[in-house]
Amino acid sequence: MEFRIERAAKVDVPAIAAIAGAAYAPYVSRMGREPAPMVADFAGHVERGEAFVLKTHDGVSAYLITFGKDGGQFIENIAVEPARHGQGLGRCLLAFAEDRARDNGFDRMFLYTNVHMRENLDFYPKLGYVETHRVTEDGFDRVYFEKRLQP
Repeated sequence: MEFRIERAAKVDVPAIAAIAGAAYAPYVSRMGREPAPMVADFAGHVERGEAFVLKTHDGVSAYLITFGKDGGQFIENIAVEPARHGQGLGRCLLAFAEDRARDNGFDRMFLYTNVHMRENLDFYPKLGYVETHRVTEDGFDRVYFEKRLQP
């Protein structure tokens, strides 16, 4: 499958929001509320240059929100259109984020997921991420992961 990753533009905000809604909807019943990505300020992320989209021939199929924070490359949010799950698009976006980290002079990546998103608790360690801590933030039970990068 051919695709390209590019910085998101204002025109991409509705597609990003739609993907977030579809990708995170299954977690609402587990969490008892909408996950943070479902109500994120995507327009603000786009305006600050923190949002990237992965486009296929069908348009935006996945997105990534990432920026430098606390001496590393932070992944605030990543989601793939549910119809595209299992095609490696999320892994491509994570590799893209690692390249951005290196370009920004960082040697580590970090992110969080919700404790109720059990699939992610298994997924990130397969990619080299290590759980660092658990915390309740903004009313969400979050699990933080970190990955050290090779130069």
